[in-house]
Amino acid sequence: MAIKKGLGRGVDLLFNQEEEEQFFPCDIEKIIPNQFQPRSHFDEESLAELANSIKERGIIQPLIVTSNSNDTYGLIAGERRLRASKMIGLATVPVVIREVSGDDELLELALIENIQRTDLNPIEEAEAYDKMIKVFSYTQEQAAAKVGKKRSTITNRLRLLQLPDYIKDDIAKKRLTEGHSRAILRLLDNASAMRSARDQIIAKKLSVRQAEKLTSKMKLQGISVQSSSVMRNDNTIPQSFSQSLVNMITNRLHSKVQLIQNGSRGKIEIEYYSLDDLERVIALIAGEK
Repeated sequence: MAIKKGLGRGVDLLFNQEEEEQFFPCDIEKIIPNQFQPRSHFDEESLAELANSIKERGIIQPLIVTSNSNDTYGLIAGERRLRASKMIGLATVPVVIREVSGDDELLELALIENIQRTDLNPIEEAEAYDKMIKVFSYTQEQAAAKVGKKRSTITNRLRLLQLPDYIKDDIAKKRLTEGHSRAILRLLDNASAMRSARDQIIAKKLSVRQAEKLTSKMKLQGISVQSSSVMRNDNTIPQSFSQSLVNMITNRLHSKVQLIQNGSRGKIEIEYYSLDDLERVIALIAGEK
C-alpha cells in the first residue's frame, strides 16, 4: 500500500485497476541494468533534477523488468529512474514484470521502449535503429513501423552515423544540434572541410540556417576547384562530377534535374509538377524568399 502512495496522484491516470495489480515494490539491489541499453550518455544535471522530482513526488511510472531465475530482475526500461532512485537512496522502486522469450526479444523491447520515450540523443537513437536493422534484418520501413516513426525519420537518423566520431560526440553533448550535423553532412567527402565547418559553427555559435549557408558555400567552392581542374584537360564533364553537380542542384531545388552534355556545351533540365511548383522553383533560382 505504501508504494501506491509513493507513486503519486498521477498513477490513476496511467493505469487502470487491472494494471495497478501488476506493479509491486521491488528491492532496488535486485534490479540488474540492461546490457542492451541503447543510451550511452546520462546527463548528470538532468539526473539530479529527476532525483529531486522523485524525492518530492515519488516515481509516477513503474520501471519495466523481466524476471530472472536467480531472484533478480533484468531492467527493460527505466534506467534513468533507477539511477535517480539510487542517488537519493531509495530501497525499493515500483516495477512491472514483462515476460520475454530470450535475449533477442529483450534487445528489441529495450530498443523500442527507449526510442518511444524520445529522450535518447540523436546519435543514440541512430545507433538503436542501426542495431534493430542489423540484428533483426529489418528494412527501414519495418524498423519505422516497430517504433511508430516515419521511414524518413529513420533514414535521416541513420545518416548521422556517417559522421566522424568527434562530431557524434558534439551532438551527444549538445555542442551541435541534429540540424547542424545535417548541414555538415554535405561535406562528407571532404574531411578537412567538415572539421573547418564544425569549428566555425561552434566558435561563432551559428544557427542551423547559417550553418547551411556556410556548408553550401564550402561545397560550391570545392566543386569550383574540382571543375577548374577537370575542364583544364577535357571539355567533357566526367560522369561522376556531372552526377555531383546534379545532386547539388536537386538538393537545392527539390526537383528532378538532368544535365545534358554536348561536348563543351549542354543544358540543364529542371522538372516541375504544377504551376505552383514552377513558381517555387523560379523563386529559388531567383533567390526570392
